[in-house]
Amino acid sequence: MTTSPGKVYLIGAGPGDPGLITVKGLDCVKKAEVVIYDYLANERLLDHRRPDSELFYVGKQGGRHTLPQKEINALIVQKAREGKIVARLKGGDPFIFGRGGEEAEDLVDNGIPFEIVPGVTAATAVPTYAGIPLTHREHTASVAFVTGHEDPGKEESKVHWDHIATGIGTLVFFMGMKNLQSIVENLTRHGRNPETPIALIQWGTRTDQRVVTGTLQDIVAKVKEAKLGPPAIIVVGEVVRLRDKLNWYESKPLFGKRIMVTRSRGQASVFAEMLIDRGATTIDLPTIDVVAPTNWDELDKAIHDIESYNWLIFTSANAVTFFMQRLRELSRDVRMLKGIGICTVGPKTAESLVAFGLRADLIPKEFKAEGVVTALGGEQVKGKKILIPRARIAREIIPDKLKEMGAEVTVATAYENVKPIADVARAVRLFEDKKISAVTFTSSSTVHNFVEMIGQKGYKTLLSGVVVACIGPVTAKTAEEYGMKIDVMPKDYTIPAFVDALVDYYNTKK
Repeated sequence: MTTSPGKVYLIGAGPGDPGLITVKGLDCVKKAEVVIYDYLANERLLDHRRPDSELFYVGKQGGRHTLPQKEINALIVQKAREGKIVARLKGGDPFIFGRGGEEAEDLVDNGIPFEIVPGVTAATAVPTYAGIPLTHREHTASVAFVTGHEDPGKEESKVHWDHIATGIGTLVFFMGMKNLQSIVENLTRHGRNPETPIALIQWGTRTDQRVVTGTLQDIVAKVKEAKLGPPAIIVVGEVVRLRDKLNWYESKPLFGKRIMVTRSRGQASVFAEMLIDRGATTIDLPTIDVVAPTNWDELDKAIHDIESYNWLIFTSANAVTFFMQRLRELSRDVRMLKGIGICTVGPKTAESLVAFGLRADLIPKEFKAEGVVTALGGEQVKGKKILIPRARIAREIIPDKLKEMGAEVTVATAYENVKPIADVARAVRLFEDKKISAVTFTSSSTVHNFVEMIGQKGYKTLLSGVVVACIGPVTAKTAEEYGMKIDVMPKDYTIPAFVDALVDYYNTKK
């Protein structure tokens, strides 16, 4: 029995910023059974793939190839012949110096159905993120994309230096870092003014973007001094002069800061995206994983008796998620909550109720356990039954204080916080190399687990010179108990306020 071939999507993944992939490109990644990706495709895009999909890295870096191009082509064909949907993720646009044409030809030759999904090419996006418009009516009306690294096996160069040196206003060179000296010499030898502005942009559109500018006569020395390396885009032309005025991306408040996020993987993405939007590079070191409890008995009994409760208190969005999940699994729904007051620890937890058609009746002014107690204290809870679905291990302030106020309180385990598997060795190396600007903690558990994972003996040394940021006073107190000096803490204990506090901190350091 022969298997009918699957289908291959040759997808332009964009130049580095994961937000620059097209909607169609991301849809293809989401449905693919096999993902084959390049060195220049941002790995954050892989977070969108199916959990059961096969993953193959075939990157090429500085002449070091994980697979030769012929073997990459063979892998794509092989997986498609197995009847699978294949997403071939290529940096930039597959048809602009991406060898997408070669891969497409191989698919045609083997009778494999395919589609090309264009991408945002580095030729335009990278200069844009460096504040350099490729065309401008006061500077140039023409632009050309040129390879800076021709096939060494060619007998004759396909680059007509005598035409492009003076015939094109803006020149954009791909993969030209190693040949910079030759590019400069060819342009000046064929008539380009040595005073012509030039820019080299490394890791363009990413939060670790670096740019060196100069003129054709001094750029080689400047690049060497800056120790700039590949991958880089080279822009030659008068438009480079506009960078000083239009440099929008590197002006972001957290640009160049490498910030460690210790939240669980499920919760880290929103926090990380907010930091990235402000220019930061995020380093993920999840110190917590949120999982279902080993035993549902406490929560099941509470749900069975749910109509007897007067108040339901949610201290986190996780509590909401797991409570509602269990409600469904027990063939119940939100109609059972009719007449029960709902209190949440803060507005973000309240927002998580909206997806289930619910709203919070009470949100304390102070977004922490003490705030919940104060808010409910005005509700005369004496004699009232209160249910608190929460993590297995949590602070006892809310149940203890409410009991003192005469309430009948039931605490039911809805989820557990456990230590996940994480690349701790990589994190330690980054600390040792002084490549972490700040570390963020969003709960006491993230602090405890961070210290255990990094090492009780070495964490203080590793944190030397690193900004320590905590979301609120409870988390900060735990960090201080470990001897950490708290540099950043927001007035409101929410993620948006936390991000703003980090921005304010670095703005004062400028």
